[in-house]
Amino acid sequence: MKTTVQELTHRVVETNGIRMHIAECGVGPLVIMCHGFPESWYSWRHQLSALAEAGFHAVAPDMRGYGGTDRPTAVDQYTLLHLVGDVVGLLDALGADQAVVAGHDWGARVAWHCALLRPDRFRGVIGLSLPFVPRLPTRPTATMPRREDALYYLLYFQSPAAETEFARDVRMTIRSIFYTGSADSGDVPRDVTMVPTGGGFLSLMTNPASLPAWITEADVDHYVKDFACTGFRGGLNWYRNLDRNWELLAPFADARVTVPALFIAGDRDLAVAPFRGLDPVIANLTKYVPQLRAIRRLPACGHCTQQERAPQVNSAMLEFLRTM
Repeated sequence: MKTTVQELTHRVVETNGIRMHIAECGVGPLVIMCHGFPESWYSWRHQLSALAEAGFHAVAPDMRGYGGTDRPTAVDQYTLLHLVGDVVGLLDALGADQAVVAGHDWGARVAWHCALLRPDRFRGVIGLSLPFVPRLPTRPTATMPRREDALYYLLYFQSPAAETEFARDVRMTIRSIFYTGSADSGDVPRDVTMVPTGGGFLSLMTNPASLPAWITEADVDHYVKDFACTGFRGGLNWYRNLDRNWELLAPFADARVTVPALFIAGDRDLAVAPFRGLDPVIANLTKYVPQLRAIRRLPACGHCTQQERAPQVNSAMLEFLRTM
C-alpha cells in the first residue's frame, strides 16, 4: 500500500479568551497533544506525521504561555482550569465534538485533567512521563522540603531567580535540561529535586559536548528561537499555581478518570524515578484510572519520551488509538 506524505500546517485559533498557535497534520479522528516544560508543539514533531499517516487528525498546540500562543500577564491565568479550558476551546475551534488527548510532562497533567473534568469531550487519554496523580490531602507546597543549603525544585521554579537563570543562556538551558533528563546522561536517573542555594537549577545539569542522536542542533535552534522571544515566565507560571490548583480542584478530590487510558514512561525517566515517590501511584493506577488499557515502560528511555524513542511511542499510541 502506497503511503502519502501528509503536509504539516500552522495556524492561530481563538480559544478560551486567548489566541493559540497550533501545528496540525492529517484528516480523521482528532488527537490533541499537549507539551510540557520547557518545550513547544515541536516536541511532537515525530508523532504529528506518524498519526496523520495512520489516518488521524493530529494537532499539537503551543500551550498557554509558550511560543506563538498568548502569554497572559497575570499569574492566576495559568491554572489547570485555564489550561483544560484552552484544550476544550481548541476542540470547539476545530469543530470537533470529541478528541483523544495526549500529554507529556506538565502536558500530561493537563491531559489527565481534561479526561477527568470533561469526559464528554475527551474519549481517551494518553499520559507520557507523569501518571494521573489524585489530589493530595495537604497543600502541595506545604510538603516540599526546604533546607538552608537547598530548595525543592518546584519551589525554586516559582521564584524570579528561575526565570533569570534560564534566560541567561537559552541554548545552554535547553541543551542541559534535555540532555540531563534523557537516558543518554547515565544508566540511573539523576536526582535533581533539590536546587542548591546560590547554585541554581542548571548547576545540577550537564551541557554535553555533543548531543545524543535523538536531537540535533537544528532541533535545539527551534526551542532557542521560541524561548529567546518569549522568555520562560509563561511556562514557569504553571508551577506558580500548584497551590491554587489544589484549592480549585477540591470538588474533584475523589473523582476518577473514567475514559480509556494509556500511560507511557521511560525506564530511566527522572520524573518517575524512585526518589519521586510515584511508584505506589503507578502500581495502583487502575484505582484512579479504571479503564487503563496498559502501562508501557520504554527501555533505555529518559524523560524526553516522545523525542527520545519516537518509533516506540508512535507504535504504542497508534495501538491504543486503533482500539478507541
